[in-house]
Amino acid sequence: MPSPAKKIAFNSVMIALAAVFSHIENLFPISLGVPGVKLGLANIVILFALYVFGLPTAAAISLIRVLLVSFLFGNPASALYSLAGAAASLLFMAGLQKTGKFSIIGVSMGGGVIHPAAQLAVAIAVSGTPALLAYLPVLILTGLAAGSLSGIAAWQILTRLLPIWRRQYGPLHSPLSGEKAAPDTSSPERHGS
Repeated sequence: MPSPAKKIAFNSVMIALAAVFSHIENLFPISLGVPGVKLGLANIVILFALYVFGLPTAAAISLIRVLLVSFLFGNPASALYSLAGAAASLLFMAGLQKTGKFSIIGVSMGGGVIHPAAQLAVAIAVSGTPALLAYLPVLILTGLAAGSLSGIAAWQILTRLLPIWRRQYGPLHSPLSGEKAAPDTSSPERHGS
């Protein structure tokens, strides 16, 4: 793994990228007649962090991104919806990843569905309008599409960076689908020595 200073630098760059991607999505909204449809570009960065550094780092990057973007370009209400979607999707993606049965694309598609569903749940709770559930089928379909695109992008980035990363820092926190996890040789106690 990189040194603490390099990890802070990596995390700072990922927070900045995720915030820029979120802002770009806000500048160019997708209009399908349903509010909340987005490409999920920031998810590419969160997937990268999840696979390279693990859940705690990905969660920190996601939280800081949501707060930063809400503070700079949104409002407290947008922070509430974003936090709900980001937290639910990240936890769901981490659960799918942990099973080892899903590719990074499948993990991303799961997050792409859960994110708007969590935001919709918050909207229903805040507004007291269960009729908003009518949006769910469109949000599921667009979430699957956006999640697959984000997953493909994250997979492409990771597979191109893996050789460089391994040369510099060793194995990933979590292997990509089809890879064997490298044994942890950093602690002799784990191997009975």
